[in-house]
Amino acid sequence: MAKKRDYNKELAGIFLHTADLLEINSVRFKPAAYRKAARALEALDQDVAAIYEESGLKGLEAISGVGKSISEKIEEYLKKKKIPFYEELKEKTALREIVTHFFETKDISIKQLKMNARKQKIIYARYTAPAKQLLELAGSVEKAKKAIDIVAAWANTRGLDYTIETVAKKWLELDRLKPKEVVKKAFYRDMPMIWSEAKKKWYVIRDDGEWLEFAGDEKDIEWRIIK
Repeated sequence: MAKKRDYNKELAGIFLHTADLLEINSVRFKPAAYRKAARALEALDQDVAAIYEESGLKGLEAISGVGKSISEKIEEYLKKKKIPFYEELKEKTALREIVTHFFETKDISIKQLKMNARKQKIIYARYTAPAKQLLELAGSVEKAKKAIDIVAAWANTRGLDYTIETVAKKWLELDRLKPKEVVKKAFYRDMPMIWSEAKKKWYVIRDDGEWLEFAGDEKDIEWRIIK
């Protein structure tokens, strides 16, 4: 038996993505309206498709947090399984979405990115060509963003810088690019420690290599991230 489609979840995801894309395009006010509609659909007890079947467009407009314009888009999706406005927005914003995601992996938010662009600290157009190349390689925005994530994780654990061009250059190696293992190791007064599974005890290794049984408290152990 085929699983019933969850239109509430599908539409909430679309509206959240729409809000992000509008924000990337510097559209004011509308992103908040789409996020509000997404939250309303996520919290809705009743299936939105059932509401439409029973009460039509008026039923959709009666949902708290969903206005007339968004109700019409819900109707389009329920009838045609797509929303033309959303599809056009995705296509128009594809390169900007890739560039924005690249900067997000460097902990630069959309707000910071726009501010830096206004101050000409970041020349946005400089990233358009490599983003287009990456999109052509990936075939979709989602796959391009996933590729950026892989390179970012690989580079960050090695203390390396990376650009969108790096992702394109590493394209054939993506399946082999693994983040460097990050482990926590125990130290006591700058001396490394080792755990003996056989004796269930910690030992402190002195500079001369001698092992000393650790008699302190667990709180005295310092854990350091070793890359």
